[in-house]
Amino acid sequence: MDTEALLKIMPPVTDANRPFWEGTLAGELRLQTCDDCGTPRYPEAPACPRCLSENATWRAASGRATLWSWIVMHQNYLAAFADELPYLVAFVQLEEGPFLYSTLVDPPAELRCDLPLEAVFDQVSPDRALAKFRVVTA
Repeated sequence: MDTEALLKIMPPVTDANRPFWEGTLAGELRLQTCDDCGTPRYPEAPACPRCLSENATWRAASGRATLWSWIVMHQNYLAAFADELPYLVAFVQLEEGPFLYSTLVDPPAELRCDLPLEAVFDQVSPDRALAKFRVVTA
C-alpha cells in the first residue's frame, strides 16, 4: 500500500471526527451515540437520524461486526492500492447497527454473508490508524 497516497485521499481529521480517529489509534472503534434515544451513528453527524437530537457522546463500540457484502477490486482506481490488486472491499455491519466500508485481514478462501468479524487496527501514520476486520473463528 502506498501510505503517502492513502493519506492524501483520507478525510481530514476535524473537530467533528477527531474522537473516531483517536479511538482507532487507541485500538477501538468509537461511535457517536445519541444522548436522548441511544442511537449510535457512523459517520458522525450534527443530529441524530432517529430523533434529531443534537446531543451526542462518543462511546467505544464492541468491535464486533458481520460481513454484509463484499467486492474484489481488480481494476486500479486509486494509486494508494495499486500494489494491492486484487483487493477486497468489505461492507460490514457493526453489532451496534451502523454499516461501514473496510477490508478483511487474512480473509478465508470462501466468504459468505453473516460471517462474524472483529475489528483490528492498522496504524498507517503517527496520527492515523485504519479499522479493518478479521473473521472470528470458533
